[in-house]
Amino acid sequence: MNDQPKSAKDVGVLFDVDGTLVDSTYFHTMAWWQAFRQQGLDVPMASIHRHIGMGGDKLLERLLPADSDRDIRATVERAHGSIFSTFWPAIRPFESARTLLQGCVESGLAVALASSANERDLQVLRGILDAEPWIDCATSSADAAESKPSPDILLAALEKLHLKAADVVFVGDSVWDVKAAARLGIETIGLTCGGISAAELFEAGAVEVYSGPRALLHRLDASSIGKLARRIDGAESRGTAPGAPTDNTSG
Repeated sequence: MNDQPKSAKDVGVLFDVDGTLVDSTYFHTMAWWQAFRQQGLDVPMASIHRHIGMGGDKLLERLLPADSDRDIRATVERAHGSIFSTFWPAIRPFESARTLLQGCVESGLAVALASSANERDLQVLRGILDAEPWIDCATSSADAAESKPSPDILLAALEKLHLKAADVVFVGDSVWDVKAAARLGIETIGLTCGGISAAELFEAGAVEVYSGPRALLHRLDASSIGKLARRIDGAESRGTAPGAPTDNTSG
């Protein structure tokens, strides 16, 4: 994707898409499982699910036999993409996902979809999400040299928003999301709707965990996203732009 921000904002929220805003994690699990089976490989679904959110290349490094050649890896990855596409009609956004993005924008925050999906899948997922008025920009796998848990995709989203790590919060559903953000010092809000437990997300470093977009929306003001929004309110009340230097000395 080559999205350009729709407006210049001083703080923002980065959202993972698969398993965070749309209910697709288990479809990815099934697609990988079937792709492995086509090559005569038995990989437990539980093992596959625990690696969803990691880049496909790194998932294959961990789940394929160590002596697998590149041709097998490429074949499995292509098969995953083809099988996953057959599930597109069944994928739905999580409840209140659109409203959550809208709430962020109406609070003065920029919104980026920090996705590492390929461009074809991302276009489909954006259509399913149906939230274009509240998306400033988006990333795809083409924007990152390395996949999660490398932070490349988050760096790409920051670059598109013209923001620094200290100016954003990331929302994701996997341990790999949390670890990628931690490498940049970005706070992560974890969601368990992708199937990873709150305990695991907290252990990875999430600062808050909610059951899904609806639960986060209900607690938006009290969340780390709400804290970012209050930075805007505080700057406006002082008559300064967010991030502008202020004189805190007293005489």
